Formats: sequence, C-alpha cells, structure tokens
Amino acid sequence: MKIMRVEKTLVSTNRIREMGHRPLLVVVDKIGGTPSVAVDAVGCIPGDWVICVGSSAAREAAGSKEFPSDLTIVGIIDQWEVNNS
Repeated sequence: MKIMRVEKTLVSTNRIREMGHRPLLVVVDKIGGTPSVAVDAVGCIPGDWVICVGSSAAREAAGSKEFPSDLTIVGIIDQWEVNNS
C-alpha cells in the first residue's frame, strides 16, 4: 500500500469496455513527485490524501481480477500531516 495525494481528474473518453465508467485520477506519492494514474474505487476529490494498492490487489479492489488496473485507490485518509524533511 502507498499513501498518495490526488492531483486531478483524468478524462479519457476512449477506453476498453472492461474499464466501464470508473473514474481515473492523477495521483503523486509526494509533493512534486512523478504522477501516476489510479482507478478511484471510493469517491475522492483533488487534494485528498489516499491509500492506494497495486498489482493484483489493485485489480481486485477495482472490481475484478481481469480489470486492467495496476493502481487503485482503496481509502481516503481523514487526517495526514506531511513531513517535508
């Protein structure tokens, strides 16, 4: 699991059918970090700190072992203080 921050929504109108209408979000693992795309399974908004899972856990959390995801948001963190050191 990773703690990440939601940066913004990613709009992708052309998708494979198996992805359905699940939201895609741009997330980073630290402020100014490299962006990744995650499937939103819990209803996040930009600015939220979230818990993400990867690999086969990401596919199952998104709804199916056949789901094409390698990063899925599984929780929203209620309180998180960032240590920039």
